[in-house]
Amino acid sequence: MKEIQAEKHPDHMEHMIEMIHINKGYNLGEEKVPVLKNICFNVDKGEYVAILGPSGSGKTTLMNIIGCMDVMDSGEYYLNGRAIHEADEDDLTGVRNKEIGFIFQNYQLIPTYNVVQNIIMPLLMRGYHHEEAEKMCTETIKMLGLSHRVDHKPNELSGGQKQRVSIARALVGNPAILLADEPTGALDSASGKDVLKLFQQLNEMGNTIVMITHDLNVAKSAKRIVRIVDGQLSE
Repeated sequence: MKEIQAEKHPDHMEHMIEMIHINKGYNLGEEKVPVLKNICFNVDKGEYVAILGPSGSGKTTLMNIIGCMDVMDSGEYYLNGRAIHEADEDDLTGVRNKEIGFIFQNYQLIPTYNVVQNIIMPLLMRGYHHEEAEKMCTETIKMLGLSHRVDHKPNELSGGQKQRVSIARALVGNPAILLADEPTGALDSASGKDVLKLFQQLNEMGNTIVMITHDLNVAKSAKRIVRIVDGQLSE
């Protein structure tokens, strides 16, 4: 796969995420509806931040921009020192694969693949050989308590186990940030608490985590809460 071309900027290496005056809107017929308004937002390496907001607040749009799945209309965005606002689509694909570990509410596992096959997907996409990729994910599988489930397919797992597989897949490539979208949204409360406890452990191990949620009780597990209302942020 093509290496990421977007150069690192030494002046912007201080923060893991640095967003400066980000604006984003969508066309609704003739009209442009603003969704994110002048967002300034920093996350330092090793932080665990929750972005809390109700439905329609702009939090999904913000998540998509942080995750390089959408582009801003104006502003500057540096991720791990890279100028994302200057990157082309090839660069963004590389950044998504290398710098960001995604954890989704509905897991997004491949139903025909077993646990190991799901977890090593990002490594194979980066060009690792199968054997090497399997070796790399052994530790992660053990750490997440999935060793006895490696041959199982998603439909043979509980919701909590599926989310652990999705977390393992996010972790295995050693990304700069873990980006979690409503990670407990599909889980019962006991499994949800387990997943949040796991996030706290991963953060203690040095992982930078940004979690998007509408639920204050979920957000409280993070070390810092940023609220988004009507496309504007407040701490």
